Amino acid sequence: MEKSVKSSGRSVEDAIQNGLVELNVARDQVEVELLNSVSDDPERPVLVQLTVREEAEPSYAMASPISARAPESESVASLETETSNEPQTVEETAKQVLETLLRGMGIRSQVVVHRDAENNEGPDFVLDIVGADLGILIGRRGETLRDLEYIARLIVSSKTHSNERFAVDVEGYRSRRERVLRELAKRMADRVKQNRQPITLEAMPPNERRIVHITLKEHPTVKTQSIGEGERRRVMILPK
Repeated sequence: MEKSVKSSGRSVEDAIQNGLVELNVARDQVEVELLNSVSDDPERPVLVQLTVREEAEPSYAMASPISARAPESESVASLETETSNEPQTVEETAKQVLETLLRGMGIRSQVVVHRDAENNEGPDFVLDIVGADLGILIGRRGETLRDLEYIARLIVSSKTHSNERFAVDVEGYRSRRERVLRELAKRMADRVKQNRQPITLEAMPPNERRIVHITLKEHPTVKTQSIGEGERRRVMILPK
């Protein structure tokens, strides 16, 4: 008999980790199913079901899509079948996995792969989702987009066992956000340099804090550090 448990958390990752602790198993030993839609409401928990699978490749399905208008989810077997054509590069696998997830959500879109050979700090490639009315995929402060990326990475990792890193974007949202954060970091650094007083930025997710740290890591007169805990964690810019 398959052993399963339902667990909840503030994000998909939190919910999965809570379930893994309860089952006392590793991530690659379970099938993950998202039981409710990912909401912009930070007070609404994400609910997942984890099922231990014996002697099987791990797979992940979304039982209820992000969009309320989406149809019933595709089965795990369907997802595995659609992404099992070979041979495939990691790029091709990731693109196919994301396209399958989006179809399961009832979202009409295209996935375009971008590589930036000069970007040594970022991911190896980016899967950019393009289409109409895709704001629901971004969510509050990008939370829904991060959850979608997390699920896609889990599936691709289980299929390819590759160390290649990729990110998921929507209509260049993350690229625009990164430019805004870099400009903000530089402006605040100039202010700290002038006033010799530290400045604390608003709370940010880990990937956005990292952008600020990287932007200012070679700055001659200021340094950065993260302070706070959990969702309240922020970047402080202070004089050297």
